[in-house]
Amino acid sequence: MSELNSARRTTIFTPPATGANSRNLWAPEIYFLNGKWYVYYTAGSDTEEYSQRTWVLENASADPTQGTWTQKGRLFNAENDNYALDGNILEHNGSLYFLWSGWPKGINKVERQEIYISKMENPWTLTGKTTLLTTPELNWERNGFGVNEGPQVLKNPQGRVFMIYSASYCGTDDYALGMLSLREGGDPLNAADWTKTQQPVFTKSPSANAFGPGHNCFFQSPNGSENWLLYHANTNTGEGCGERRNIRMQPFTFTSSGLPQFGEPVATGRSIAVPAGE
Repeated sequence: MSELNSARRTTIFTPPATGANSRNLWAPEIYFLNGKWYVYYTAGSDTEEYSQRTWVLENASADPTQGTWTQKGRLFNAENDNYALDGNILEHNGSLYFLWSGWPKGINKVERQEIYISKMENPWTLTGKTTLLTTPELNWERNGFGVNEGPQVLKNPQGRVFMIYSASYCGTDDYALGMLSLREGGDPLNAADWTKTQQPVFTKSPSANAFGPGHNCFFQSPNGSENWLLYHANTNTGEGCGERRNIRMQPFTFTSSGLPQFGEPVATGRSIAVPAGE
């Protein structure tokens, strides 16, 4: 991961010139599921971004930089087929679940973004009901306007499930990370089995040149001994939700009770050890 800047790049998909997935490609995530590779991405058809939906690519090659990526189409649930982005996969008790951020059914403008979950029949098809997991109800989730987006599944060493998400508008300095916890033995489709932490779990740090930290993901060090947080932030205040954002990573730990503890953003320019085993 420390050498990602110099890694070889492979283009796996070029959008068509026109059509429902031709514009505004966002937030790709790659998974190895049922013996194949899948990429979930957000795309739309217009410059206003209101047409953003989730799409799926598939590759049967053992090496995702080789072989052929084929379009499996749009991933959606007819129960709430609306603006949808930032897809993420939960593998739990032998089943697959899809989490995403979107608008409530019937809303066709930026009003609030919420996070939903649905069970998957297979890696490109949703089945059954859609459950609303979290809506921006707390003050720290409503800076700019109410946003819950970027869901990311995290499991502790004991297998307990957490969902880390980004809250508030990404164009503000107060974009931050929140957390939902699934109770042990709980049903991911039952919203009552999830508990929201009432305060953010990772926030800006002006002294560390970290403004609006969010839309994270996680990885383990090559030797499996460390957990790392990967996220984007701005270096200066007021830089908004655009190309000035930069990618950062730092280790984190779990408490004795199994809760993730992310600490504060590491200051830019500070040297830290590379992930153990690199």
